[in-house]
Amino acid sequence: MSSELQKEPKVFVIVDGHALIYRAYHAFPALTDPKGRLVNAVYGFTRILLTAIQELKPEYLCVAFDSKGPTKRASELYDQYKAQRAPMPDDLIPQIVLVKDVVDALNIPRYELSGFEADDLIGTVSKRVSAGNGVLDGVAAPEGVRTIVVTGDKDLLQLVDDKIHVWLPGRGKGNLDEELDEPAVQKKMGVLPTQVIDLKALMGDSSDNIPGVKGVGPKTAIMLINQYQTLDGVYQEVERLSTATPAQLKAEVLSPKLLEKLVTDKKMAYLSRELATIDREVPIEFLLAPCRIAQYNKQKTMDLFTELNFNSLQYLLPKDDFELGVQKALF
Repeated sequence: MSSELQKEPKVFVIVDGHALIYRAYHAFPALTDPKGRLVNAVYGFTRILLTAIQELKPEYLCVAFDSKGPTKRASELYDQYKAQRAPMPDDLIPQIVLVKDVVDALNIPRYELSGFEADDLIGTVSKRVSAGNGVLDGVAAPEGVRTIVVTGDKDLLQLVDDKIHVWLPGRGKGNLDEELDEPAVQKKMGVLPTQVIDLKALMGDSSDNIPGVKGVGPKTAIMLINQYQTLDGVYQEVERLSTATPAQLKAEVLSPKLLEKLVTDKKMAYLSRELATIDREVPIEFLLAPCRIAQYNKQKTMDLFTELNFNSLQYLLPKDDFELGVQKALF
């Protein structure tokens, strides 16, 4: 081992914009600014964002948003994908613009791309940075960059590996923020991060209207994935048992009833896996260098916070380049 102390990897945080906006909208009580505009979602989003900056201490930061209009999943794969969701509340729509104003004031790059969800942008960018392909000042990003995804959406747990973690903000008093690595995901979900899409293929996801296999719930789905590792493994076993007699099936993990469900909904299971899989090859231009967090106008941001009546959040603002320069000169 080298005698030199190994440097801690720099942290790159990518924020799931709409997921945090919705969480904040439902978690924070009605709050208005001096102009009478409802800003509870803006306040909650900003508070979560600044808390993440304070706790995770990122060197780089960006925010991904869902695009307007239909996604490729809905238009090309399954027209009922997320079709059951109610339209965005009328009093939330104008808050999206204000959230983006906050992000812009902090000079945080934001990304959205027509036809793709924020999940896909996060999956693509995190993959590039982990591989050292997040371009930094014209060259590949250093391999010593660790990515943390800030979200309230468990769909993104499928991205977790040795270089990518997920940070889930706590819900209300007594619920702490969680940074999830691979063992933590397995403990929380009952399967490995790489198996999350296979799990959803079987049990579905009502929040996204992913059908899964009818009659297979979380407990059974977890058992099947732990037993056979993947969806393909499950259906290899289904194929093996296709000629078994009822007497032979008594000794098998798959009961005749469960076997029938899996056979009936095989097509839906594979469609569900495709719907649940985050696209990590989105054609998006991304540069890591502009995501450096200190490059913002603190006074401009404080003026916006005053306008929104967010004075209580000003203490959470990160140091800007000027303050960092003074700090370096003094210490």
